[in-house]
Amino acid sequence: MTELIVRQLGLQDYQSVWQKMQQFTDNRDAQTADEIWLVEHPPVFTQGQAGKPEHLLQRSDIPVVQSDRGGQITYHGPGQQIMYVLIDVKRHAELNVRQLVTALEQSVVRTLANYGIAAYAKPDAPGVYIEGKKSALWDCGFVKVVPFMDWLLTSKWI
Repeated sequence: MTELIVRQLGLQDYQSVWQKMQQFTDNRDAQTADEIWLVEHPPVFTQGQAGKPEHLLQRSDIPVVQSDRGGQITYHGPGQQIMYVLIDVKRHAELNVRQLVTALEQSVVRTLANYGIAAYAKPDAPGVYIEGKKSALWDCGFVKVVPFMDWLLTSKWI
């Protein structure tokens, strides 16, 4: 079985965590354990590759940071638990991206169930849903076959 290290990082700036993820990826080798980083960020909007400045509907003092992940614009802030998944997909060749996302969705559903929260995933709409509303979402970007996946769980549920 592959080793998995889970790190609770607390409240940290988005850009510094992003740089640490890039360094982790650049420095890893075949023996480097996969990791999950749990973190909260001070208020920040991240603009993915599909994002455009006009997608931000209301301007504010909250910084907007360009990101090489997929997606458009996402708000990150205190009270949201972010889970960054840094895995070597070569080690998990039996999983395609959709299967990996499904496995992560199910881990979030099971974790919420441990806290008495009924959640579910939809096969046709990635994410985790509570009371019909998307409550955990994911963005993904691949660097050197190692994905940067982040799950965002909204504060109402944590």
